[in-house]
Amino acid sequence: MPTSLFQRQYLPIAVAVALLPASSMAQTKDVFRMPSMEVIGTEQDAISRQTGAVVIIDREEIERIQPTSTEDVLRRVPGVHTKTEEESAVVSNIGIRGLSASEAKSLILEDGVPVAPGLFIGNDRYYNPRIQRMEGIEVLKGSSSLRYGPSTIGGVINYKTKTPDDGVSVSGRVGSFNTRETTLEAGGRSRSGDAFGGLVATHARSDGFMDKDYEMTDLMFKAGVALSDTQSLGMKFSWYENDANISYRGIFLEDYRAGRTYNPAPDDYYLTDRKAFDVNHEWHLNDRATLRTLAYWSEVTRDYWRYNVDTPASNAAGRWVYTDDLTGNNRSFERFGVETRLSLDHDLFGLINEAEFGLRLMKEESDDRRIRATRAQDRTGINDRHIEDTAESIAGYVQNRVVFTDRFAVTPGLRIESYKQERKVLTQNNESADTTNTEFLPGIGATYQLTPAAQLYGGVYRAFSPASNGVALDGLTDQKLDGERSINYELGVRGASGPMSYEVTGFYMDFKNQVITGNSDPNLSQSNAGKTRHYGLEAALGYELGMGFSIDSNATWVPVSEFKTGENKGNRLPYAPKYLANVGLVHNHGKLTNALNAHYQGEQYGDASNTSEIPANAGGGIWGGKMSSYTVYDLTSQYQINPNLRLQGAVKNLTDKRYITGLRQGIYVGPERSFEVGFNYKF
Repeated sequence: MPTSLFQRQYLPIAVAVALLPASSMAQTKDVFRMPSMEVIGTEQDAISRQTGAVVIIDREEIERIQPTSTEDVLRRVPGVHTKTEEESAVVSNIGIRGLSASEAKSLILEDGVPVAPGLFIGNDRYYNPRIQRMEGIEVLKGSSSLRYGPSTIGGVINYKTKTPDDGVSVSGRVGSFNTRETTLEAGGRSRSGDAFGGLVATHARSDGFMDKDYEMTDLMFKAGVALSDTQSLGMKFSWYENDANISYRGIFLEDYRAGRTYNPAPDDYYLTDRKAFDVNHEWHLNDRATLRTLAYWSEVTRDYWRYNVDTPASNAAGRWVYTDDLTGNNRSFERFGVETRLSLDHDLFGLINEAEFGLRLMKEESDDRRIRATRAQDRTGINDRHIEDTAESIAGYVQNRVVFTDRFAVTPGLRIESYKQERKVLTQNNESADTTNTEFLPGIGATYQLTPAAQLYGGVYRAFSPASNGVALDGLTDQKLDGERSINYELGVRGASGPMSYEVTGFYMDFKNQVITGNSDPNLSQSNAGKTRHYGLEAALGYELGMGFSIDSNATWVPVSEFKTGENKGNRLPYAPKYLANVGLVHNHGKLTNALNAHYQGEQYGDASNTSEIPANAGGGIWGGKMSSYTVYDLTSQYQINPNLRLQGAVKNLTDKRYITGLRQGIYVGPERSFEVGFNYKF
C-alpha cells in the first residue's frame, strides 16, 4: 500500500504527542472545560428546560452504531429523514418533519458554528462534517430553536466535536468495497490541569459501493486555557479534503431491475476541501451573569467536474454514454462571523427569571466559475461564467424564561434577522444587483411538570429561510422577496418512569411564503406565493427489558405534507415519506455488546408533480417517480477485551435489501450488504 497523505503529514504529529513527557499530561482531571456554544447543554435539567422536542446522542451510542457518516446516525432520530446519495454522505440531504430532504430548511451547526458553506448566498449542501470527529449530536425542534438562525423551520442539528482525552488512542476499520479507515486521537493537559491541547485526525479511502470511490482526510486541532478563575479561552482548527468519484447521475430503470451495480458516471469527480477556525471565550461575570463570545471563519472550495452526455446514444445503450466535453462547476465560499450571548438571571416581578441576549454579525462570499474543458485537458479550460455573491447579515435575539412555580415556566422570545445580498457577474461586464430584507421572528413556549414522570411542553414561533442570491437576484433583478416563512406549532409530553423513557410530540407547520417561479409583475420571475402544510406525530420509547436487554424505538407519522397552492396543489412534497420508524434491540453481557437495528422508510415521491412511474430512459431534467418503502437491518457487536482495547464488527443491510434512496438524473441505489471489522486501542 503506498504511503498516504495522512501518513506523510499527520503521523509525525501523532508520534510527537504520544511522546509528550508525563509532566505535560493531566494530573488533575476535568479542571478545565472547553468553552463552546451548546444548543441544549450538559446540565442535569438541560432537556427539561427546552420548550421543544429534544434528542441527544452521546459518544457511547455513536460508537455502538458504528456509523459511516453523520446521516447514518441522524436517520435513527424521530422526525428526521435522510436522502442518502452514497454511503459516506459527502453532501448533506436532511429533511425534518415533512420538509423535503432535497432542500435545506433546517440549520446545521458544529459546536454552534454554521457548517453550510452559505446560509444566505446558497449552496448549503456542499459540506457535510465527518462523523469520526464527533462525540455527540444535539437535535432541537420547536420554539426553543428561536435562539438560532436562519433556516430553523425544521429545527436545529448541532454536531459536538470530540475533546481528546489525555494520551493517545488509535482506531481502525476495514470492510466491504475495499474500505480502510484510521483515526487518531491524542491529547495532553498541563500539570495544573488548566490548559490542554489535542487533535483528532482521520484518513479513509474506499472503492465505494457501485465503484464510487473516495479518499478523505479530516484533521482537527483543539486547544484551551483558563485565563483566570472566571475566564476561559478555546480554539479549534479543522482541515478537510475529499476526492469523491460521484455525480448527479444514477443508473437507468432496467439496470436497476437487473441488479447491476456499476458507477453510472465513472469519470465525474466531486472535489471538496474546507478550512475552518473557531475561537470561544467564556466569562463568568458573577454568579448570575455569563458572557460567551464565538468568532469563526471558514473557507470551502468545491470543484465538480461532470462529462456531457449523448442522449440518443444513452437511450440506445440503456445507460449514460458520455462525450469528450466536460464542465467544471467550481465554487469557493468564505465566511466570517462573530456571535455573543449574555445569560442573565434576575428577579423581575419577584419571580425567577433566566434571560439571554444574543447578537450575531456575519459576512459570506462566494466565487462561482464555470469551466468548459475536454477529456484531453480535463481540469482546465475556458471560464465562460464567473459570478461573485456576497451577503452581510446582522441578527439579534432576546428570550426570557419566567419560572412561575417549580413546575411551570414560560419562555417568550424575539429574533430579528436583517441581511443584504449582492450579486456581480464578471462575465457580463461586472453587472450587479443587490437586495435587502429584515425578518421579525417572535415565539413563545412553556413547560409544565404534570407529574414526576411526565412533563408537558409546547410552543409557537415564526421561522424563516432566506431566498439565496441566485433566486433573490434572478436575472440581476431584485425580485423583492421576503424570507420563506412558516408558523410552527408544537405540543408534547416526555418523561421517564422506572425502566421506561418516552417522548411524544405533535407538530403543525403552516408554510405560507415559499418562493415559486412566476409573478404577476412581468418584470419579475420569482414571487412569494407558495404555501405548504405539514403536520404529524413523533414518538420515542426506550425500555430496559432486563437480563441485559434493552429496546430503543421511535416512529414518525406525517399524514400531511402537501402543497396548498400552485400547479402542484394537493400533491405531497418530494422526499417526505409519511412513515419513518426505527427499532434497536441491544444486549449487554459483561464486556460484550450486541445490537440489532431496523430502519423503516415509507414510500416517497421524487418530484413535486408526484409522478408515479420512474423514467426508463435519459429524459432531461430532474427525474420523478414513486420510490417504494423499505426496511434495512444492521447488526453490530463490540467486545472490550481490556480497558485499553476494544474490538468491533458490523453487518450493514443484513438481508441485502435492494432499494432506491433517491432520483435525480437516474436512480440512486441504497448500499448492498456490507461487512466491517475494527478496533480502538488507547495507549
